[in-house]
Amino acid sequence: MAVFVLDRGGRPLMPCSEKRARLMLERGRARIHRVVPMVIRLIDREAKDSHYQPLRLKLDPGSRTTGMALVRESEQSIAVLNLFDLVHRGIQISKALTGRAALRHGRRSRNLRHRAPRFLNRRNKKTGWLAPSLQHRVNSTESWVQRIMRWAPVENLSMELVRFDLQQLQNPEISGVAYQQGELAGYEVREYLLAKWGRQCAYCDVQHVPLQVEHIVAKANGGSNRVSNLTLACECC
Repeated sequence: MAVFVLDRGGRPLMPCSEKRARLMLERGRARIHRVVPMVIRLIDREAKDSHYQPLRLKLDPGSRTTGMALVRESEQSIAVLNLFDLVHRGIQISKALTGRAALRHGRRSRNLRHRAPRFLNRRNKKTGWLAPSLQHRVNSTESWVQRIMRWAPVENLSMELVRFDLQQLQNPEISGVAYQQGELAGYEVREYLLAKWGRQCAYCDVQHVPLQVEHIVAKANGGSNRVSNLTLACECC
C-alpha cells in the first residue's frame, strides 16, 4: 500500500512506496504526519517543485461497507495505489435508537402528574430528511473522501452505480418518496391481496368462500415471498 506524502506546507504530493517512505524517514527528510493511514511530511520539498500524475478516487458504496480505491491512471494502464474498506455503523446506530426509544417510552409512561406537560418541542421531518443510519453513511463517506483529497492530489472522482433499478422495472413512473412506499404501503399482506384480486379466487373467480394465500411460482421452483409472487386461491384450486 502506498504512503501519502505532503510537502513542507502540508499540501499533497504524489504517494510513494513504503520502502521509499522508510528511507526518507531514516535520512531525516520527512516527518510522520499521521499513522493510520500512514502520511509523511517532507521538510525539503514544496508542491510547486514537484511532478504530478493524474489520480482518481473510486467508490463502491454499500449498506455495510464502502470500498474505496486510489488509482493512478495513464493512457496504457491503471495502477492501484491504495485500497480501503469503510465500515459503516448503521446497525449500531439503529440498535442505539431502539434502546433510546425504549427508555423514552418508559420515562413518559410514568405517573408523574406533578410534572409540567411538554408537547410543543417535537421537530417535524423536513424535506430531504434521512434516517440517522443512512445519514451517517453519507457523512462518513463524504468525510473520508475529503480526507484522502487532503493527502493526495486527486483530480477525478468516480462512483459505481447499480445496473438495475428493480422498482423502476415494475413501475417506470416511480420517483421520489414512492421508492419508500412500496405496494404494501398502508396494507397488511392479506388485506392487500384481497383488495388486489377483488376478494375472489384468482383462478375460478369464486367469491364468498375461504381464500388461501399461495405462491404463483412455488418456492421449490425458486419463487420468492414478494407480494408480486403471491395470489389468492380457493381450496379447490
